[in-house]
Amino acid sequence: MLNKEDIESIVKSGEGYNAEFKVRVPNKLKELTEEICAFGNSAGGVLLLGVDDHNVIQGLTIDNRKLSAIQNSLNQINPQLPSDLYKVNVGSKDVWVIEVNSGNQKPYVLSGVIYVRQGPNTQKLTNVEQMRDFFQQSNRIYFDEAPCSSFNINTDIDNTYFEEFRIEAGLSKAISQQQIIQNLRLLTNEGSLKNGAVLFFGKHPESFIETAAIRCVAFEGNSKTQIIDDKLFGGHLLGQYKQSMQWLKNKLNVRYDISGGGARKEVWEIPETALKEAMINALSHRDYYDKGARITIELFNNRVEINNPGGLTNAIALSEFGTKSHSRNPLIFGLFVRIAMVEQVGSGIGRIRNLMDSAKLSKPIFKTEGIFSVILSRVLTTQETTQETTQETTQEIRKGTDTTNKILNILAHKPEASRNEIAAIIGNVTANGVKYQLEKLKSDGILEREGSTKSGRWIILKIRKTTQELPKKKLTTTQETKTSDRIIKILAINPRASGKEIAVVLKDITEYGVKYHLNKLKKEGVIKHEGPRKSGVWVILENIGH
Repeated sequence: MLNKEDIESIVKSGEGYNAEFKVRVPNKLKELTEEICAFGNSAGGVLLLGVDDHNVIQGLTIDNRKLSAIQNSLNQINPQLPSDLYKVNVGSKDVWVIEVNSGNQKPYVLSGVIYVRQGPNTQKLTNVEQMRDFFQQSNRIYFDEAPCSSFNINTDIDNTYFEEFRIEAGLSKAISQQQIIQNLRLLTNEGSLKNGAVLFFGKHPESFIETAAIRCVAFEGNSKTQIIDDKLFGGHLLGQYKQSMQWLKNKLNVRYDISGGGARKEVWEIPETALKEAMINALSHRDYYDKGARITIELFNNRVEINNPGGLTNAIALSEFGTKSHSRNPLIFGLFVRIAMVEQVGSGIGRIRNLMDSAKLSKPIFKTEGIFSVILSRVLTTQETTQETTQETTQEIRKGTDTTNKILNILAHKPEASRNEIAAIIGNVTANGVKYQLEKLKSDGILEREGSTKSGRWIILKIRKTTQELPKKKLTTTQETKTSDRIIKILAINPRASGKEIAVVLKDITEYGVKYHLNKLKKEGVIKHEGPRKSGVWVILENIGH
């Protein structure tokens, strides 16, 4: 039985996978019984009566008639689920406790329905697929609920991260680590830390669970022919997530929005939140029983793929994909919910779709069998590019705008693309046709070639909006000087400005265009760069003007 200190600690920890609060007894007692049934089918839990949604103890009086009615309702669970119903006085206020352990006769059914915990919520299984998946999990026990007997709580927990978790979860400093572990039910009845807790709080969980790491691989081009970077990130799950996101940030294009004079905002070429949702989904829902595979993040020139062992669970029908959530690892999922890494249960897939659409990128692809994969494109597909193209007034202009805009869109994401690659992506133009358009864009001052024919890349010097806005001839020296003047003015104010930041301020020039002008000014002896590439400063040696 819980005592006064236990109740105060649980209330401070708040509701979650193993805890539910109600300020009063609901009119429909079945609501209480559903929660207890769900706890019994999951990892057990505590329901506190007399505590509000703001984690404040209000106290509650329950007479014998109501107590008898509650007990009768709990007895409706089949088979009978042992539970304790009792009162604890906390600071002159009575809190009623319904406590239940994880049952050993799963499934427990109420009125013909199986209830389970999903994060901080109770969910009922309503179709055959959901029930079949539950039975499979019951027969082998959730991986994250199983004991890790070789893990030593005293030496193997990452105490630094545990304190970070405490802060992120809003848990009081007055609650000891031992009490938090107890409140979150991270220990088995035998006293071993559960696998989910090892993964979430261990210094080196991969030492106990071999495949508990994320492999990040970057490939040359769009196939798996040549690996150019390969990293393996271990440690606690949130650390794996952060290291993998930093790896992606270093590889993807990231610009900075500093409009309005406020703090600069990072804008990733693939929305950062979409990547976050896909990665937390992988860490929460992967099949850790599969000892032959790890979570992998694969980076190509045109896409990012996030793969995790275990396809869509049987508990979710394809028609419900994206609207419902069912985790293979409810303990891990519940811990992510506590630190707000999951915004709303069941909404992650929809959020990824909306974010990709808002960024005007190709629709995400989800592969749900065997290995669950999320494929996020770095560019628009040919069909979508055509749909996004502004409709011009004449067929001739429309044709010209289509091809040239597509070429520029491709080069913005892959500046080293060859004529053959561009032609293959566009689909309705030959390599010679691409060559003609490239030469035209070059003569119009839109493109500049850097490096050799085979190993060089294209630099977009000026943003082109429509065919009518194309300059008829190469930019004059005066026009180039105006751009250089504007860049120097920015550097005079902010000597640490990056090419991306300068491009955002100028608006009518790309990052590659800025780099072109910076290199030109360096060669002319107008400016120089001092210090490391990322943290150094620009020094203006000579002012230029008209």
